[in-house]
Amino acid sequence: MNPLFKKKSVEKIIADSEKGERLQRVLGPLALTLFGIGCIVGTGIFVLTGIAAHDKTGPSLILSFAFSGFACILAAFCYAEFASMVPVAGSAYTYGYATLGELFAWIIGWDLILEYTIAAASVAHGWSHYVQNLLGTFGVPLPHVLSSAPFDFDPATGHFAATGAYFDLLCVVVVILITAILVKGIKESARVNAVMVFIKIAVVIFVITIGAFFVMPGNWTPFAPYGYTGLSLFGKTVLGQSAAGGQPLGMLAGAAMMFFAYIGFDSVSTQAEEAKRPQRDMPIAIISSLVICTLLYIAVSAVLTGMVPYNEINIDAPIADAFSRIGMPWVYFIVTAGGIAGITSVLLVLMLSQPRILLAISRDGLLPESFFGAIHPRFHTPWKATILTGCVVAVISGLIPLRVLAELVNIGTLLAFVIVCTGVLIMRKTDPNVKRPFKAPFFPFVPLGGIFFCLLLMFSLPSENWLRLLIWLVIGLAVYFFYGRHHSKLSSPEL
Repeated sequence: MNPLFKKKSVEKIIADSEKGERLQRVLGPLALTLFGIGCIVGTGIFVLTGIAAHDKTGPSLILSFAFSGFACILAAFCYAEFASMVPVAGSAYTYGYATLGELFAWIIGWDLILEYTIAAASVAHGWSHYVQNLLGTFGVPLPHVLSSAPFDFDPATGHFAATGAYFDLLCVVVVILITAILVKGIKESARVNAVMVFIKIAVVIFVITIGAFFVMPGNWTPFAPYGYTGLSLFGKTVLGQSAAGGQPLGMLAGAAMMFFAYIGFDSVSTQAEEAKRPQRDMPIAIISSLVICTLLYIAVSAVLTGMVPYNEINIDAPIADAFSRIGMPWVYFIVTAGGIAGITSVLLVLMLSQPRILLAISRDGLLPESFFGAIHPRFHTPWKATILTGCVVAVISGLIPLRVLAELVNIGTLLAFVIVCTGVLIMRKTDPNVKRPFKAPFFPFVPLGGIFFCLLLMFSLPSENWLRLLIWLVIGLAVYFFYGRHHSKLSSPEL
């Protein structure tokens, strides 16, 4: 068999995860579900709703969330099947190794590195904006040169412009703090996440309940000022309007952008190796966290676009600004504090997931195991990979603007979902007798539907996202052929 497409059996994947220093199985279904909610509810509600509604969808953002949520639920069933069948840390990378072979596994693993790194940097931006707003209410503004990335992107003109700043200091500070918590241990990370989740869910329910009294139905008209489509094929808009810079506009374009808000449910699968009973707990956590958060997203987007005309929404802190407009400063403070707590938990889970992907890849020899596979003997965490992840995220979040980051991560996430759904189709055919504690229902319609809708959303992204993904994959292939292929343990067992 061509070693590039050699597959790794489920039995060997599990056996390899049990060698040497191991991660601790300490997470139950509640902790895993809270990790899912912790990662999903955050930037999607507290930051990106403003960008999507203002720039792409108008009030039809409500349908954008519903559409993205439906596509994610299809993919979530496929993730749940794999997570119960292969309870190790590699997520879609590991699933790809078992179904499509080493080269495809590397491609999806490399893609996941991009996904989690850029997602974490985007979330750090949201955290910074909320803290800056909070400091502003106390009359302690951050110096402009330390308040944002040195450049920004204007979607109206399609051009970049200098901001006059050096870097975003608060992004760097929060990333360093989160990195320290993650190195300390999974139990400590779970406790911090649980506290943040309970705070932000309370705030989200508060926003929905109080904000509903200030909804003006007239703000929902026109409901879809940019249309219900926004579909493009490799950068060329084929259905719907497009901005001056060429980006597609409309409900589907918003759905593609807001897909970022759902990235959290797949991060749960990276913690499979730390679950007490992964065969039962992983499907529960993945599906329940996604369903809960989809309902919250739809409700919040309805309230936000009903409170403020879509073209007047503050893209940096949309919910906090909406309550500020109605003269409720105490609510503004609560929402801002809740947003900070919520976004903190998202950042924590994303930066928790990234090192575990690197750990799984290094176990197969495709990255240096002595570094990326190092487990701290006391804390039982992949500490070297965690510190490196923190350094990279700090640099990117401090220097690159939110608008560029938000859409770059989506195409990587969608590609991961397509491969996982494809993997379920393949595994049902090639390994029908493998024990599956959870099976995706309505086979083959669920994985086929997940593939179709995720590809549809991928095509709705601007053309530059495809170019950036291609460049990243070319770099990844170079790394694989110059390093990974020659150090692969599957191709060279003696290694």
